[in-house]
Amino acid sequence: MLFGIIYTSILERPKLKLASHGRKVKKFGRPAPKIEGLVAATGLTPWIVCLVDTGDQGVIFVFVERWHKETSSFHLPVGELTITLDDVASLLHLPIIGAFHNFEPLHVDEAVIMLVELLEVSGEEVRAKAAQCHGAYVCLSWLRDIYQTRCEARHWIVVAHAYLLHLVGCTLFANKSATHAHVVHLDAFRDLA
Repeated sequence: MLFGIIYTSILERPKLKLASHGRKVKKFGRPAPKIEGLVAATGLTPWIVCLVDTGDQGVIFVFVERWHKETSSFHLPVGELTITLDDVASLLHLPIIGAFHNFEPLHVDEAVIMLVELLEVSGEEVRAKAAQCHGAYVCLSWLRDIYQTRCEARHWIVVAHAYLLHLVGCTLFANKSATHAHVVHLDAFRDLA
């Protein structure tokens, strides 16, 4: 999701706070020219420029009120609506092909191994970052630092891994923290070929 909705109870109607993570992607910028092909091959290129910024909180509130998590659908005056994979492909420009990727929960030790392997960082540094983020997460700002240093060192596969984890951490798999990305998503980019 590009934005998260955080509730604060005020009498009967909750107050909505929209948090757009798309701005973080825009601030991060386009991928380095050497990795553009790798990023394009994932099918996630449209997400680099996708930014949801709405000033009309009323529209968002209406959809929140009409969402039923039990059926994963919206109950509108015209009937019940469900978001389909075809809707996702049409609206978000994501390729809906192949098998689903099953993200298994990661223990911190597994996350450390994955980050050491795919981002070429030291185990001690990763453990410190995981402790700071309270689990198998990394700070988005740390990913930006890794991206910059690996660009300077010309380690393009590592640059692509850092960029893609940051991209999905701010868009598809954004969370309420607005500062962390879950390491488990890096597994989807293990083999960029």
